[in-house]
Amino acid sequence: MYVTLVHVRVKPEHLAAFIEATRLNHTQSILEPGNRRFDVLQSADDPTRFVLYEAYASEADAAAHKQTPHYLAWRDAVADWMAEPRQGVRYLGLYP
Repeated sequence: MYVTLVHVRVKPEHLAAFIEATRLNHTQSILEPGNRRFDVLQSADDPTRFVLYEAYASEADAAAHKQTPHYLAWRDAVADWMAEPRQGVRYLGLYP
C-alpha cells in the first residue's frame, strides 16, 4: 500500500468550514478505485490540528486521487484556511 499522512493545522475561524469541506472530500475519496482507507483525524488536544490518513493500493492510485474533481475542489477551498502549509509524509503500508 501507498500511504500518506497529511498533517494540517487550520485557522480557528475556519474550523467548521474545513471539517465540512474535508467530509465532502472524504466521502468521494473512499469511492475511488485503489482507495484502501481515507481517515480524517482531529487532535484531541488541539482541535485545529488534523491528520488525513490516505491509503491507496499503488502510487498511481494515489496520484490519480490528486486529479479528481473532489480533491481539486477541496485543495482550492481549504488553501486560505490553513494556519501553515499542510505537510504530507509518505509511507509504505506493510500490513493493512
